[in-house]
Amino acid sequence: MRFTKMHGIGNDYIYIDCMESMPDRLPELAREMSDRHMGVGGDGIVLICPSEIADFRMRMFNSDGSEARMCGNASRCIAKYVHDHNLSHNNPINLETLSGIKVLSLNMAGDNVKSVTVDMGEPSLNKDDIPVVNDDGERCMIEKSVVTPYGEYNVTAVSMGNPHGVIFVDNLEDIPFENLGPYMENHPIWRDRANIEFAQVLSSGVIKMRVWERGTGETLACGTGACATLVASAITGRTGRMATLKLRGGDLDIEWMADGHVMMTGAATEVFQGVYRRQC
Repeated sequence: MRFTKMHGIGNDYIYIDCMESMPDRLPELAREMSDRHMGVGGDGIVLICPSEIADFRMRMFNSDGSEARMCGNASRCIAKYVHDHNLSHNNPINLETLSGIKVLSLNMAGDNVKSVTVDMGEPSLNKDDIPVVNDDGERCMIEKSVVTPYGEYNVTAVSMGNPHGVIFVDNLEDIPFENLGPYMENHPIWRDRANIEFAQVLSSGVIKMRVWERGTGETLACGTGACATLVASAITGRTGRMATLKLRGGDLDIEWMADGHVMMTGAATEVFQGVYRRQC
């Protein structure tokens, strides 16, 4: 089975062209291929599939085998993949995901894809959309205090088509990230776990962040997480509606437009191609 390794500012996935055929036992395949010692290594696998309602359809599985609804970094990589591998030269490209159709605009430098802008759609703060256990009758969860074994933290819940809990801190270096991340991912406030973002506002237009992704652990970048963090920062008055999000793998430019849509711009990189012989 042929595959291509790609990353969006360090958020690395294994991409499989499924335009002609689809592999089976996908959760097992994701766990096997994602293993960084005995497999290809990655945050999961991404399947590029035909679509009846868009140019392409994306399915993705985290490294633990769970299926994710969508991923902003993976979406950018798909746009570059289908262009570079001559599957499509449309611009923009419409991509079907479990969170709806995403519009991918390729920013070109000659024949090369310099970066990709993804229309991530409108965020939701409604607890039912995220979903959050609604034990207080409030419609939204903004700066709600949550007591943990590692201290008390204020959490803002945002859906970008997948669930996020954003926590603002004074200094990212001072938090027990490796313990607090998995604790908050699995906290009972979430109905089906959540991605957790820890953010430090450096200025009105710059936010530094680390992310603990549901089903994967820490990743070098998370596109939906960066979008959720910008939304949470804007609604709590920490920044305006446009900022550069500085993640461990690189920068993303995020803008929450007047029409409610969140636009994300960042790079996509192909690392290598190969042939994989399944074990599972």
